[in-house]
Amino acid sequence: MRPDQFAFDPQELMHLGISLVLAAILGWVVAFIYRRSRKSVDVISSFPPTLVLLSILIAMVTQVIGDNLARAFGLVGALSIVRFRTVVRDTQDTAYVIFAVVVGMAVGAHHPYVAVMGLIVVGIVAAFMRRRTSSAPDAQPAFLLNVRLAIGHEMEPLLKVVDGFVQGRDLLSISTAKSGVALDLSYETRLRPHASPNELVRALNRVEGVQNVEVQRRNIDQD
Repeated sequence: MRPDQFAFDPQELMHLGISLVLAAILGWVVAFIYRRSRKSVDVISSFPPTLVLLSILIAMVTQVIGDNLARAFGLVGALSIVRFRTVVRDTQDTAYVIFAVVVGMAVGAHHPYVAVMGLIVVGIVAAFMRRRTSSAPDAQPAFLLNVRLAIGHEMEPLLKVVDGFVQGRDLLSISTAKSGVALDLSYETRLRPHASPNELVRALNRVEGVQNVEVQRRNIDQD
């Protein structure tokens, strides 16, 4: 290994830092547009931060690969192995798997400054996005609310109670039950900050005509 293989130009390092910070800013803009263009119940809380992280990671990948075709094929092969051999629970987990691959490739390609600068920028952005996500008013998980209401009772009192506990609701289905003497209503929604499913269920059970209440966590894999 030649001593100059790990050498770097300070000016190049400065340009790299600017590129990664710019990628983070533009990635945040992409995440902002995504949140504004989707209904709140359809937004998984971890996905917008993932968009920001991926913007930075793709900028790192571009710096590492450059015009080297062999590195490009190497990255595709590594990510293919990760994709089919690694089970991830969350979109951010996928981003961090890619992050580890890119850092390893940067060091292996004798670009340690790309790995170090990427670690710094991604670390700062991830910490910032974590605070934003944990303090966001819509950080509550989406869930399905199923209510059975006896025929002949108005829905207004029921919906008034629901709206006091949730932030927005979408009616998914309405059907008859018990040979037509009751209605089954299904809503997709999120709880308000500091509201709990137990309080919602108890409040709905006190509404006249409500026969059954079920709160079910929405399956993220179906998004």
